[in-house]
Amino acid sequence: MTTTTDLSLKNGTWTVDPLHSSVGFVIRHLGISKVRGAFREFDTALTVDGDDITVTAEVKVASLDTGNSDRDAHVLSADLLDVEKRPTLAFRSTRVERDGDEGTLTGDLTIGDVTRSVTFDVEFGGLGDFPGTPGRHAGFEATGEIKRSDFGINFGAAEALLGDKIKIQLDVQYTEPV
Repeated sequence: MTTTTDLSLKNGTWTVDPLHSSVGFVIRHLGISKVRGAFREFDTALTVDGDDITVTAEVKVASLDTGNSDRDAHVLSADLLDVEKRPTLAFRSTRVERDGDEGTLTGDLTIGDVTRSVTFDVEFGGLGDFPGTPGRHAGFEATGEIKRSDFGINFGAAEALLGDKIKIQLDVQYTEPV
């Protein structure tokens, strides 16, 4: 297996390797501790056209997993996140800036019927061959933060229980187009 940090990505659409990727988040509970969770169903693609890079992603909100099924059911209910009103999270990049193995990814995040610009700090993990599969794999880590209130996500009486800031943690491995 060979791995390189040279960011020479082949033109075309790179597809997600879902077995080696994750979409996670962290939110404060009662202002004193953190609850971590993930979304288990998502799709993302990275399209390369020369120096132009576009990233798109869609996350199924119903795939929320915080490790507690009762809590997940409550968070997905109309009391909190309201999965019927907000079935997906969608992202489309508007700007990619690179500086060696690091950079920023800015784009439009849509949750329900609200779209806001967000920026993620990105670290390029490298390119590597994965035995038994065609094409190289490219790994990226992206972190950022959103405010749920910016997307109209308010919890009424439960507002004081959960923080407004949500930290986003993405680890994504893409497979090269063949």
